[in-house]
Amino acid sequence: MVPAGLADAVADAFVALGLERPATVVLERPRVAEHGDWSTNVALVSAKAAGRAPRDLAAALAERLSAEPPPHVEAVEVAGPGFVNFRLRRSWLHEVARIVVTEGEDLFARLDLGKGELWNVEFVSANPTGPLHAGHGRWAAYGDSLCRVLERCGYRTHREFYVNDRGVQVRLYAASLVARRLGEPLPEDGYGGAYVAAWAAEMPDEADPVAWGLWKAHTYQRDTLAAMNVVFDTWSSESELMASGAMEATLADLRSSGHVYEADGAVWLRTTDFGDDKDRVLVKSDGQPTYFLPDIAYHRDKFTRGSHLVNVLGADHHGYVARMRAAVEALGHRAEDLEIPIGQNVVLLRGGEEVKLSKRTGDIIELLDVVDEVGADATRFTYLLQSIDTKLVFDLDVVTRQSMDNPVFYVQYAHARICSIMRTAAERGVVRRPLAEVGLDLLVHERELELLRVLGELPDVVAEACVNRAPNKVTAWVRELAGAFHGFFHDCYVMSDTVAPELTQARLWLVEAARVGLVIGLDLLGVSAPESM
Repeated sequence: MVPAGLADAVADAFVALGLERPATVVLERPRVAEHGDWSTNVALVSAKAAGRAPRDLAAALAERLSAEPPPHVEAVEVAGPGFVNFRLRRSWLHEVARIVVTEGEDLFARLDLGKGELWNVEFVSANPTGPLHAGHGRWAAYGDSLCRVLERCGYRTHREFYVNDRGVQVRLYAASLVARRLGEPLPEDGYGGAYVAAWAAEMPDEADPVAWGLWKAHTYQRDTLAAMNVVFDTWSSESELMASGAMEATLADLRSSGHVYEADGAVWLRTTDFGDDKDRVLVKSDGQPTYFLPDIAYHRDKFTRGSHLVNVLGADHHGYVARMRAAVEALGHRAEDLEIPIGQNVVLLRGGEEVKLSKRTGDIIELLDVVDEVGADATRFTYLLQSIDTKLVFDLDVVTRQSMDNPVFYVQYAHARICSIMRTAAERGVVRRPLAEVGLDLLVHERELELLRVLGELPDVVAEACVNRAPNKVTAWVRELAGAFHGFFHDCYVMSDTVAPELTQARLWLVEAARVGLVIGLDLLGVSAPESM
């Protein structure tokens, strides 16, 4: 969090030196913490227009800013080829505490990057032919948390799940239900999971196996996701979309764009016009559409529910990206209006060995089994520990352990400790005085200052998580904040005979600031903040 007015002070220094005021002043944290709290490259980017060497310009700016330091700036230094670095006083960290507790959890670290723009985020989108497996849980946690981050950054989001409820796999699934119900052999390539037999036993005699099977799978998947605190705005049915004439309308739009041609009896989309490695068939020579045409129709439909699309897909979809972005361009949108984060797989461990089978289905690792065993909070938190594009190892033994080496326990316990401090204060009749009456400048212990430093980073972390579509940045931050709080809790008594009442008041407000930060961070991850553990 940059001190208010620092960028303006740098721009004003240009004017004071008789130079043109820069349009923007970018402030970033130095890569090396010893170089200061904030740094700007404005001298480097403005040197040519100013007619001065970058380092000479940086030195002139530093001298000017040192003569009249901006609020909370202790020192201004020149580094490297022309960076201007700022070191801040402790007073800035005390100001962080005031900002956090004044704005509170509803306002602190709430940004306006999105300007209210509506984004459509599609994730999970599993076939409606069985339960969700453990890998789907990673996409669920990621997609929902990404939406939470986007919303905190000023975007509106529409969460969407695509139900691929037509085609061969649905017919095989329904035929498998019937075969299991009648005790007959499964059809070739049918579904042999234990869940099929269990669901077939529930299917009423008079039920249509396709309709009932789709209803059963949808209900089971929806309830599993709800157990993870994941709720969708739209469950988009492929069969309903196709029945609406969307596929024909899409083909007509593509024809009118001039990127469709016919060859070898088939209808092709010239995706090579947009960087794809080869053109793609839309309608085969037998008159049947390929899977690609309904997918394009679906994306055309999604643009009615968002100006920007994010599709969260699994590791086997790399080849899909270029052709789908080409199709979006052929429809008249920008390629950058479609993002496709590709996630990597999940490995579950128990007792140091990979878990191969599910107790419920016998052939897949059900997501609901994971949630039932470790809880929704631990499930979500663990799925969000790492970047979506890395393989994730999910150790069930660690996640179920009530100890500080369990990441989610470590973070939630910090919040529980905060609540315990507040309860103790109430029991002792210690009332927190109004903030304006409390001297936060008493917070000088390194544990207190470190806690404030971490809190001050939250707006930057949220912005980075948003821009890079990386909720794991928030996970890393809440772990760091929890660590800073546990260190403070260990070394700094809030209430005791050896702590002056004035310091107790300052530390109570520091504890409240930590609570606000933890609540915000955990909410962005979709994880609860328990008051006791």
